[in-house]
Formats: sequence, C-alpha cells, structure tokens
Amino acid sequence: MSGEVPSRSTRLQRVLSGPRPEAVPALVARACTLVGLLDMAAGVFPRFRHSRMHALAEVLPGALGPFAAALSLSAGVLLLLLAHGLRRRKRRAWRAAVVLLPAGAIAQFTYRHSLVGVLISLLLLAPLVRHRAEFSALPDPRSRWYALGNFVLMGAGSLLLGVVIVSVHTRHIVGDPSLSDRLEHVLYGLFGFEGPVDYTGTTSWTVGFSLGALGLLTAITTIYLALRPEHPAARLTEDDEAQLRALLDRHGGRDSLGHFALRRDKAVVFSPSGKAAVTYRVVHGVMLASGDPIGDVEAWPGAIERFMDEARAHSWTPAVMGCSETGAEVWTRETGLDALELGDEAVVDVADFSLAGRAMRNVRQMVKRIERAGYETRVRRVHDLGEGELERVRRAAEDWRGTDTERGFSMALGRIGDAADGDCLIATAHRIEGAARSASGRAVVGDGWDGQEPGPYGDLKAVLHFVPWGPDGASLDLMRRDRSADPGMNELLIVAALQAAPRFGIQRISLNFAMFRSALARGEKIGAGPVLRAWRGLLVFLSRWFQIESLYKFNAKFRPRWEPRFVVYAASRDLPRIGLAALQAEGFVNLALPLPRFLRRTSRAARPCAHDMAERRGVRAA
Repeated sequence: MSGEVPSRSTRLQRVLSGPRPEAVPALVARACTLVGLLDMAAGVFPRFRHSRMHALAEVLPGALGPFAAALSLSAGVLLLLLAHGLRRRKRRAWRAAVVLLPAGAIAQFTYRHSLVGVLISLLLLAPLVRHRAEFSALPDPRSRWYALGNFVLMGAGSLLLGVVIVSVHTRHIVGDPSLSDRLEHVLYGLFGFEGPVDYTGTTSWTVGFSLGALGLLTAITTIYLALRPEHPAARLTEDDEAQLRALLDRHGGRDSLGHFALRRDKAVVFSPSGKAAVTYRVVHGVMLASGDPIGDVEAWPGAIERFMDEARAHSWTPAVMGCSETGAEVWTRETGLDALELGDEAVVDVADFSLAGRAMRNVRQMVKRIERAGYETRVRRVHDLGEGELERVRRAAEDWRGTDTERGFSMALGRIGDAADGDCLIATAHRIEGAARSASGRAVVGDGWDGQEPGPYGDLKAVLHFVPWGPDGASLDLMRRDRSADPGMNELLIVAALQAAPRFGIQRISLNFAMFRSALARGEKIGAGPVLRAWRGLLVFLSRWFQIESLYKFNAKFRPRWEPRFVVYAASRDLPRIGLAALQAEGFVNLALPLPRFLRRTSRAARPCAHDMAERRGVRAA
C-alpha cells in the first residue's frame, strides 16, 4: 500500500503541473482555433451569448458595440490564421497571438458576448507566456506570390463571411433584398461604403463596421505580404557545389541519385567534418531530401543530425524521398523516423545486357524497325558536342517537354549542357533521309555530325541525357522526343546507350524509377489476393495521370535488376503532406499562382542555415 501513495501523488503533480512543454504548441493551436471561432461567432451572430453584463453595458457608449463586434470578428479571423503557425512553433505567430487574445477578450467583454470565450482567451495567455521558449521556430523561405494567394483566399472568405453577416440580422432588414443585393452590399461594405441593404436601428453600423473590418484585414495582410522583406529559398552556392562535387568524386559510385544533388534549386547541410552532406528543398513546410546523403557513410550521421537540427529550428516536417535500403537504415537508426518502401529503381548491368533471346524479342523487333525507317543514333559525352549542336539539343528538349513545368526533383538535374557537367552522356536519334548509313548501322560514338538540317532542330528526333554515377556508371536524367517521330525512339536510344557504354567505361546504367513496382508485379500474378488486386487496380487507375504502370512496364522491357527505394517520414499523419510536397517538387502538381512582375522573386543571396546563424552569434551548435 505504501507504494500506491507516491504513484497517486505523482499523477496529481502531473495534472497540476499542466501539459508537457513539447505538447503546448499543439494544444495552444487547438485552443486558438476554438477562441477564434468564438470571436467570429460573437462578431457575426447577434444572439450568440451565454450571459449579459448589463451593468457594464449601461455605462458604455452606444457606438462602442458595433466597433467591438468588428474587433471581435477581426481577432477571430486572425487567430484562425495563426493557429497553424502556433502548431509549428513559429515565433511571429506567438507574438501576434499574445496581442490578439487580449484584443478578442476585450471585444467580447465590451460587446456583452460569450463569457466562456473571454475566460478562455485570458486563460490561454498563461501557457503562451509560460512556455514562450517552445515558440522559437525561424520563418520559412517565402516569396511574394503568397501575397496574391492571400488576396484570393482572404477575399473569397471575406465575401462568404460577409454574406452571412448581412443575412443573420433578418429581423432588422428593411424589405426583402435579393441575393444579388446582398452580394452588392458586401462588396461595397468591404471597401467601406454603404450598400443597397437597409437596416433598422444601429444594426447598419454593426454590419458596416464588420464588413469594413474584413476588407481592411484583407488589404493589410496582402500589403504586408507583398512589401515585407523576402526570405527566398536557399540556393546551391558555388562553394557548396564545389564541395559536393569533391564528395561525389570520392563517393559518387555509392548512390545512382548522387549527381542529382547538384541541382541548383536545392539547399545543403554538411556534416561537422565536411565529409558528408544532405541536400533538400522546402515545400509548404516539408523539408524534403532526396536519395542518400552524399559522402562517406561514416560521416552520414553528422549530416543527418544537421538536417534534423535545421528542421527543428524552422519547425519543418522532415522527409526523405527515394533513399536506398542502406540509406533508410541509417536514417531510421539515427533519427527514429519510419521508412516505407516507395518503389524500385531499374538498374541494367551492361555486361549482362543483350538483345538476343525470346524475352527481348519485342525490343529487338522495335529497334530493327526504327533502324530500317532511316534513324541512327549517336552517343557522346557533353564535352564532345559543339556549342551549336548543344544549343540545338537544349532547345529541342525544352520544346518537346510536353508540360508547362519542368518535372523532376529526386531524379532530374534540371539542366543540359552546363560546362560543369561535361562528363554527362547524351544519346541522340537522327533521321537520315537518303544519306549513307554509318559503318555500324546503329550507333555512332564520337562526333559523326553530317551537317544536314532538314527540320527546326536539324535531323534531331530524340534525346536521352545521363548523369555520372561514379566513375563506371550512368543514371538516366531525361527522355525527350519529337512527337512526330516514329514510336520507339526511347527504346532505340536506351539500347544504343547500353551498347555504347563499354567504350566510355560504363558498367551499369540506372533507368527510370517505378513507383509501387512490387505491388503491380505481384497483383497481376495468379493467386493474388483481393486486397492486392484492388491495390493494383487503384494504381492502374492512377496511372492515367501519373504514369505508374507505364513506367514499370517500360523499364521491365530491358530485364533490369530492381533496387528498392524508400520514403522516410516522422509520422503516418504526415504522409499526405509529404506526398503533396513531393508531387509539387517533382512538377506533377503546381500550387503556385502566376505572379505579376513586381511580385516575382528577385535573386538574393542565400539565407544562412540555422547552424551558420548560431555560429555567427557565437553559440555552439547542438
């Protein structure tokens, strides 16, 4: 029995001491959402009150009531907007909430509305002030397109909320105005003018103040977002790129995605020793890394720790897309994150590749047919192409892209023919009309340019671009072809690259990544269960937009070995956000709005990471 008393005492102390500090931001965010809804209800609905403070109402001026309703409505809207920032531990959201909570409480107190809302507003200040150290996250990278997005969303929300405000005072409306009259009244009210709807008594003041507050709130937040100093997303600096290239020279053969770390729209964190690095991009609060860390495996934990420190400093959601099995093991061991198999990478060993045999009959027949149609291929290093032809390849790849945005993040370099990427491999297909065939009849290695230009890009009909994978490998970057060319261009160029690979010392080539490959392969076999078949059916349906099944079947033609790839994440509830961020990073979803020129991001110096900022202040990084 003596052991039960300390246990009960401990539980009582826990209750009295309140929630754990790390849980406060989420709890405060939920409470702010509740308070915001109460404030909005107090400002919108005239009958929303639990008690009346008659004594105070008798001494307050009559005009203060409508003004307090507008203040309560504005505070409620802002608290709803701040709830997400509080959940993410943002310091600026904390500062704004500390100001808005008393403002909302005063508005409700003076306007004689919900006493519960007043008490919650005041009580919420205590944990905010007490646990202010929990709200220390740095601002996100941002650009001015958020101003346009804010204007559209806030404008639409203010319009809908304004219609509610105009309509709830039915007892005081003169006549029976139509919906168009009410919309017109809202539009005029947002700009501070009187509309066509008339009210009895002082109700017109209440509605006018509330609509004006919504319009002013929309204008102020939009102007602030448009004019505030930008914090653009970090870019890969020249020094960072040079350091990454040095790491790839020593350790680039470990991961086929290593060279894609040199995308210049990524940021990078290095291990304390500088022997490893993790590159990433921040998309809507998700800190998205791709592939394995670069560099020495022994130094990976240091780079991963820096990555996680940066995520915590900004309250970003950490995630890794497309890491290998070894990378997933290190990430989960060092961080406590979870890993989920995302799909498989197709890797072809050059020494084992052959067009002979029944399994390769379809590819063999397609290649022969394309060759008889008058096409030939050339496989060269980027530094072997002349500048004129290289520019022609760039323009053709841009025009043949087929989408408005460049796709790719984890397995795309985002550029062709850069002087620093001279070791990249380019395979091109050419239509030779009435010209003598090459001696090999299939692939010309070297220059081999005959100067014919029958089309806008000469006789060029298709392009494949490969990036280095260590000293003896290549990884497919992009496939582009003229839509008017004969089908089978991609198969022709892949075969040409595989057959020419030994001349460049290449022993392995990584092709496309096939998402959910194992599910598609198992689901089509005899004996597959109903759940697996249903999952495969869903993937086939989604393939209409995301090429899931088509990429798997295309890769399977070349009889590759399949290397699993994983997504690393913190919690299952984060997977939808991570998936949406990955789709946007890869270019499949574009949530950004087109901007006028004056709102577009201008080039600025890269913002230092949290560790650099700490070191500059003389604080030792954790």
